[in-house]
Amino acid sequence: MDTKAPSLLNAVPPYGHVIASEKWRNSSLIQSLKGGGVKTLFENELGVADFHLPNKSCILYVSECDIIAGNGYKRKLVRYRNSSSSFQELVLVENTRLSEQYFSAVQKFVVLDLGLTLLPVSGQTEASQLISQMVDGEGRENPFRSRSSSLLLDPLVLALVQHVPGVGRVKALALLQHFSSIHQLCNAAPDQLEHIVGQAAAQQIHSFFHKPTAAGS
Repeated sequence: MDTKAPSLLNAVPPYGHVIASEKWRNSSLIQSLKGGGVKTLFENELGVADFHLPNKSCILYVSECDIIAGNGYKRKLVRYRNSSSSFQELVLVENTRLSEQYFSAVQKFVVLDLGLTLLPVSGQTEASQLISQMVDGEGRENPFRSRSSSLLLDPLVLALVQHVPGVGRVKALALLQHFSSIHQLCNAAPDQLEHIVGQAAAQQIHSFFHKPTAAGS
């Protein structure tokens, strides 16, 4: 009798809010979001996604424990990619001292095999900061949002690019004039970035999306 479940797959929270899967209620990530002024609504029927954001994006969080436990996370990612959600699908992956040896394999599976956008985080605190930045950016960037013809200035994309160390608003906007999506930016070579933001920032951006692993090839 749960007639609400299908619609919740595409439930959009009000601005300044995040819809989170009920399992996250007592997590440090949620506590950090609250500390940052982001209001959280909890639902049991979000499907595979862990979070829905007001800019019609959703997030699946892959933890250090998920990665170390084996390939179960891959099945979850496939379900996430195949879900009927109309949201932009993002994947946050913990890249820690314990999981870094697996990170390149996770990155290949998420980005190359599934075509999803991957953003590495050190843990739930950094993830909460990124989510807060996305929610806050969506609220502030109304002029960009009104230009529906320009995905380049989508406030979500702008917030994500600004999250990269060494990239402020000016460099983020410059990058978004050259790359039409986060996926393209993820796969850009350092020399493609260098003429836009300079050598130092280009290396920081490339390193952010391609963090070296402990395991040699």
